[in-house]
Amino acid sequence: MATNPFRYGALALDEAFTDREAEVAELLTDVLNGQDVVLFAPRRYGKSSLVWKVSQEAIARGVLVAHVNLMTTPTKERLAEKLAETIHDDLASTLFRARERLRVFAGLRITPVVTVDPTSGKLGFTFDAGRQPQDLEATLERLLELPGRLAAERGRTVALVLDEFQEVVDVDPELPKLMRSVFETQPGVAHVYLGSKRHMLARLFDDENEPFWRSAKQMELGVIPPPLFRGYIEAQFERTGRRIEPEIVDRVLDATHGHPYATQELCYFLWGETPEGAAAGGAQYDAALEKLLRAEHAHFGLVWEKAARAQRLVLHALAREPGRPLAGAYRRRHGLPGPSSVQRALEALTREELVARDPSGEYRIAEPFLAEWLLREER
Repeated sequence: MATNPFRYGALALDEAFTDREAEVAELLTDVLNGQDVVLFAPRRYGKSSLVWKVSQEAIARGVLVAHVNLMTTPTKERLAEKLAETIHDDLASTLFRARERLRVFAGLRITPVVTVDPTSGKLGFTFDAGRQPQDLEATLERLLELPGRLAAERGRTVALVLDEFQEVVDVDPELPKLMRSVFETQPGVAHVYLGSKRHMLARLFDDENEPFWRSAKQMELGVIPPPLFRGYIEAQFERTGRRIEPEIVDRVLDATHGHPYATQELCYFLWGETPEGAAAGGAQYDAALEKLLRAEHAHFGLVWEKAARAQRLVLHALAREPGRPLAGAYRRRHGLPGPSSVQRALEALTREELVARDPSGEYRIAEPFLAEWLLREER
């Protein structure tokens, strides 16, 4: 029995990863050159999948790749622990024999407590939270220096991937200064920064008062062009014993505009509605969309609950008619409040990446399928 070839939610790996050849080639070149990169993209555009793909290709070319997700490091102690773990597992384990790996941590101001998971054998590192702040800061600085030191000593390129990097400010507002002072002395390390809160990440790298101002190449990750997605969708159906009508591919891409997550999600349900040996047609598409909206109901309900009254009015208006909500005629048509209230609502919705403004100046709902959900809830 064939397995559904479409994936959403988790990383899009192997055959589920599609049509990012140009982005993979560009980011891989940057990593091989030791270039620092900040990767901008809205939520669910496949940032992590792209970085995973590049990491695998970089490792195959001899690059050492270490990955830390700052969403899992709410304190400096936890950040130190995660850094120690990834330095041990991803760098030292490749460079040294087992009995020599812990030597890379010699000289730390705070000596970590090392534990062993009896099931997996994986080492864990703990730093005493009761130590003086200056001791912890010195330890953290030393850990941040280690990838660069190992790269220089071994003549290897290292890539340090810092996911959800905007969380660095919540860990400690002074931490960006420390990181920047260390990272600017590491020519053998490619620092790759990515995050899901685009406006916060942009401020860290675009504000001249911030330590990371203009410190990294900026790379924008957009949607996958629908013509490229078309071939992928058709091929995934065909290789699993099904077909999809050309006009149904059009309907999928008209609904998702090439949004990676949304396209995979809709195709997942569409494939599930299509019997083996059959072709996905209009009936299958309608059933798939219905199931998708039911699956997203809790998420969209939470979005709605969190939205202020003016934001709800703007969302409803944009669901009916993408356009210019600040224009007088548009506001009258949809019963919107005054321009200042609409402006504040648009700014908040844009920050949350629920709404986007296209180059022509018109606004539309950017969250996939939210407009359809709103229209159905109105009925």
